[in-house]
Amino acid sequence: MSVLKKTAWYLFFIFGLSSEAFAQAYKDGKLWLNEDGSHYFKFTLLSQVWLRHTDLNPGTTINDYPKRSYTDIGIRRARIQAYGQLADRVFIYTQMGMNNFSFLSDRKAGFFIHDILGEYALIPDKFALGGGLTAWNGLTRFAAPSTASILGVDAPLFEQTTNDVNDQFLRKLSLYAKGKIGSLDYRLVMSSPMAVQKAAGYSSEISRFSNFSPMPAKMQWQGYFKWDFFDQEDNTTPYMAGTYYGKKRVFNIGIGFQIQPDAMWHSTATGDTVSTDMKHFAVDAFYDAPLSDPAGPSISAYATYIHFDHGPGYIRQQATMNPANGVTANPFSNSGNGYPSFGTGNVFYAQFGYKFKENMIGSTTVMPYVSGQYAHYDRLNDQMLFWDVGTSWLLKGNNAKLTVAYQNRPIYESDENGYGYLIDHKGTALVQFQVFF
Repeated sequence: MSVLKKTAWYLFFIFGLSSEAFAQAYKDGKLWLNEDGSHYFKFTLLSQVWLRHTDLNPGTTINDYPKRSYTDIGIRRARIQAYGQLADRVFIYTQMGMNNFSFLSDRKAGFFIHDILGEYALIPDKFALGGGLTAWNGLTRFAAPSTASILGVDAPLFEQTTNDVNDQFLRKLSLYAKGKIGSLDYRLVMSSPMAVQKAAGYSSEISRFSNFSPMPAKMQWQGYFKWDFFDQEDNTTPYMAGTYYGKKRVFNIGIGFQIQPDAMWHSTATGDTVSTDMKHFAVDAFYDAPLSDPAGPSISAYATYIHFDHGPGYIRQQATMNPANGVTANPFSNSGNGYPSFGTGNVFYAQFGYKFKENMIGSTTVMPYVSGQYAHYDRLNDQMLFWDVGTSWLLKGNNAKLTVAYQNRPIYESDENGYGYLIDHKGTALVQFQVFF
């Protein structure tokens, strides 16, 4: 037998053994590192693609051309997760990806690290310490939402109170403690805020309205405590499910806080600079359960009340994957799809979904939903209401779903004192296709 043939036979033999060994070690979506699977490593992939038509805010321009509406396609999220239990007490987690890649984005945008953390369980399940760039946050359930299981097309982003101001898309450089004591699930976090000078649209200008201070930041403290009345939820990673589609019976109530001393600043009438603390407190409740058996209909419901204190008159616009990049009028609501989602004041948010029975349409089913954010912000003369309604076609649960939605947002103009007053509402029709592996 020639050397070439012998080499080919050896490679075939080795490859066959390796494939068989891999198949035996890869179970339940995990690469088992020991015989019982308690030590494992896992990878996931997520893609969320949007097609939408947006009625744009007054005065909007796209590359200096005025537009009243626009249709675009974008990648809302792309994610790669890799994590595992490497030993009885040692856990590692990392996530890479990109957000909001649209026709206006820089070409060849690279993935960046969202999370990278290491964790050690001092008392398994009950008390673990970890640190890194992480989404272990306090305040509310959706301060760290699981993006693959969002009920609609997006999470309530205002619950991520400092999103991309002094953090990286909600992730912070943090040390945390987490665990479960009976039905109590807790997390406590100490975070080192990132420099606000690196935030998009940063301005060093100070006014009588509060904004994030550019002075070296003090530590931020966060916590969230929830009581699981029925099935307990997994807390391996910081991300909390938007819905289980009736696969679990979950009901919990949570309370949380987020505090950062001297995080904000503003000027007084006499020109003095005043630093104030950022102080937020919240309570929320989550229910997700089948109405009868797991194959039948189920409901998912969530509600939260939050008191935000960013200092006097703080307001911040939200413009998710903004389809515009300029504005010639109406600076209060900014360009494109912006609206005042963040601010000092009180907020109530709720969402509700109803999943029809399994295999209603062949092997698929549907889940309509509705959600709304209602806020009374100090800077707004009129109360703010944003609502979202839609239906998800669950081709294979979270692994493949098509969601059709309509979002309605408020439009504000500024009065002579810099306060916003409501002038209109505009909408966005949106289709999202999600694939998750």
